[in-house]
Amino acid sequence: MTAETPPAHGADASRIHNIGYRTYDGPRLGRAYATRSLYSQSLRGAYGLGRSAKSKVLPMVLFGVMCAPALIMVAVAVSTKADKLPVDYTRYAVLLQAVIGLYLAAQAPQTVSRDLRFKTVPLYFSRPIEHVDYVRAKFAAMASALFILTATPLIVLYVGALLAKLDFPEQTKGFTQGLVSVALLSLLFAGIALVISAVTPRRGFGIAAVIAVLTISYGAVSTVQAIAHEQSGNDTAVQWLGLFSPITLIDGVQTAFLGATSSFPGGEGPSAGAGVVYLLVVLALVAGSYAALMRRYRKAGL
Repeated sequence: MTAETPPAHGADASRIHNIGYRTYDGPRLGRAYATRSLYSQSLRGAYGLGRSAKSKVLPMVLFGVMCAPALIMVAVAVSTKADKLPVDYTRYAVLLQAVIGLYLAAQAPQTVSRDLRFKTVPLYFSRPIEHVDYVRAKFAAMASALFILTATPLIVLYVGALLAKLDFPEQTKGFTQGLVSVALLSLLFAGIALVISAVTPRRGFGIAAVIAVLTISYGAVSTVQAIAHEQSGNDTAVQWLGLFSPITLIDGVQTAFLGATSSFPGGEGPSAGAGVVYLLVVLALVAGSYAALMRRYRKAGL
């Protein structure tokens, strides 16, 4: 505008400028791709990958602690030419259940509490992803992370057993039974931990609650089982008390159906009939955890 040109007023002041906006004509990957991306991101985050170095310390340390006994057992078996492994495949996760509890207490709140605390869940749902995709991705990621934690030591034991030239069919059978056991454990523990963590956006509360449910419940049930066994010798009561702790549920299922040795007082695990009840309770808890998460994330405005 020059001094000779009078300023425009009203409709004459309007101008349309072409600044180069163009519509997107590339591929639209949709819900499936978004769900897979959320799953992979959550799985990587469970081990601190893609995050700061500080976030990697605890999960990697716990992973190392989980695998260290297996490496020691393999070294002993190979060097001494033992005729069997020091521990059964199905017993390994039960013996190290405290490490599993600590891992879940640290990572399950991290998986879901951050989204709640920083109110980013509505941003996920503003994309093609829906609440069912979010829950499925988070559940699968946490269960997969836990399966990696519990199955890797079994792989170490199996490879070590083959190196020690132990009986191949027997070791393969035991290894397969161990994988089935830790797969069931991963689904159960991941579901329970995620439900607890999704209740509150406060990570500290989630950590304490997960430890209480997974670890303290095991100590309480084991104590009551020992008292019942010593005072009355009633193995039936000992069997049914195992229904009240996640790890004893898994112990009962693998004792009844996977040929495992029970850690119950007296070494008497549930019978086949009671084992069916154990399995039904485990499946009901997994399904109930999934349903509870679906209900929690049903509304985007959390």
